[in-house]
Amino acid sequence: MNPKIPIEMIVNGNRVQAEIEPRRHLVDFLREDLGLKGPHLGCEQGACGACTVRVNGQIVRGCLYLAVQANGKVVDTVEGLTAQGALTELQDAFMRRNAMQCGFCSSGMLLAAAELIEQQPQATRAEVREWISGNYCRCTGYHSIVDAIMDILEAQREQTE
Repeated sequence: MNPKIPIEMIVNGNRVQAEIEPRRHLVDFLREDLGLKGPHLGCEQGACGACTVRVNGQIVRGCLYLAVQANGKVVDTVEGLTAQGALTELQDAFMRRNAMQCGFCSSGMLLAAAELIEQQPQATRAEVREWISGNYCRCTGYHSIVDAIMDILEAQREQTE
């Protein structure tokens, strides 16, 4: 049996302290210990993106990231970013474009899309497709997801003109 290690982090704006096994993945800690169901377990190999969360402002695969690596850091899940209103426009665009069908991939897609919008506001349709290519979706065929992201990018471009 592994000894437990004390950790402390800010999750969705709340300070969290716990003792965990060193090999516990962040997504397992968030889902099982904290009850946050936004990040999903999909492939458990970092390929599907369903477990995506933000750590210190950068998206990571929660199934590959150990909870002890988040010690002393700020972790945001789709629930926390939704509560803050950080994803409202993007979520509305996903709903308008029917880009949230079963919802399994949505949290990872939303976080990837938000990072893209922040880092590459001039992204083209092809660049959007490339950016989200690490997130699997079996329902939408990606077209509606790309449309939703492009809606936000185009609206932001119009505002700056």
